[in-house]
Amino acid sequence: MNNQIEENKRPVRGTSLWRYAAQRFLRNKKGVITLSIILVMYGAGVFAPLVAPYGYDQQNLANTLKPPSWEHPFGTDRLGRDVLSRIIYGIRTTVIVTVAAMLAGGILLGIALGLIAGYFGRFVDGIIMRIGEIFLAFPDILLVILIAATLKPRVADWVRGIETSTGIQGIVRSGFVDYLVVFGALAVVSWVGMARVVRGQVLTMKENQFVMAARALGASHFRIISRHIFPNLLPPIIVLVSVGMGSIAGSEVVLSWLGLGVQPPVPSLGVMIFDNGDISILRTTPYLLLFPVATVAIIIFAFNLLGDALNDALNPKSR
Repeated sequence: MNNQIEENKRPVRGTSLWRYAAQRFLRNKKGVITLSIILVMYGAGVFAPLVAPYGYDQQNLANTLKPPSWEHPFGTDRLGRDVLSRIIYGIRTTVIVTVAAMLAGGILLGIALGLIAGYFGRFVDGIIMRIGEIFLAFPDILLVILIAATLKPRVADWVRGIETSTGIQGIVRSGFVDYLVVFGALAVVSWVGMARVVRGQVLTMKENQFVMAARALGASHFRIISRHIFPNLLPPIIVLVSVGMGSIAGSEVVLSWLGLGVQPPVPSLGVMIFDNGDISILRTTPYLLLFPVATVAIIIFAFNLLGDALNDALNPKSR
C-alpha cells in the first residue's frame, strides 16, 4: 500500500513537442521513405569521390554509348564516361547549390527579416514588405535568370583578376563562379516567401500572454525574439525549408539547362538534360536523358512529400 502511494507521488513526465512530433513522423511511412531517399541521394552527392565508381571526366572512347550493364549500370555517353558517376557528381552540384541558397536566402535573410518586420512593425515592416513585393512582382525563375545572366560575366572577370594577382589557378575551372552566381541568385529570390510566413506568425504570437509577460518583466527585444518567439516558429519553418529545397533544386536544374548555371567541366543534371534533349537520342540511347530526368523528378517529389509528412507531424491542428 505504501509503495503504491509513493508511486502515485512521483511526478508524471510529459512528452515534449519535438519528441511527440518525431513519434508521429516515424509512424508516417511516406515521410520515413522520402527522408531515407533524400539522405541516400544527398549523401551520395556529398561523398561523390568515394561513392562514384568512376571519375566524372574519365573517358574511354572505346566504350562509347554503351547501354546499361553490370559494369556501367546507367550506360555510357558519347565520350565513354560513366553516366551513373556523372549523375552522382551532378547531385553533388545540386546539394551545394540548394543548401547554400537555402541557408543564405530562406533561413538567414528570410527568417531574420520576417522576425524584424513582424516584431517591430510600422515603418520597418513597411519597408521590408514593400521590398519583398517588388521581388514578387516578377516571376521567380525569370528574376533568377536575369540576375544570373547579369552577374555571371562580372563575377567571372573578378575571379580571373584574383587568379592573375595571386597566381592561384583553377578557381574558374573548378566551377566556383557558377556555384556563387547560381546560389546567390536563388538566395536573393528565395527569402521573400519565408519572410512573409514568419512575419505573419510573429504578428499573431507577439500578442500572446507569455510574450506580454516577458515584456512586462523587462526582457529585452532580443531575448523575447530569441527565447520566446523564435522557438515557437520552428515547426512551420522546418516545413517551409523542406518544400523550398525541392523548388530550389528544380530552379538550379533549369538555370544549368539554359546555360546560366553550373557549366562543364563540372557535372550538372541540368546540363546533362540539355545535352541529351533530342528526339534522336530518345530513339537510340534514351537512357542518356531518362536517368538524369528521373533523378531530378525523384529529388523534387521526395522533398514535396517530406514537406507534407513534416506538416502532418508538426501541425497541432492535424493531431
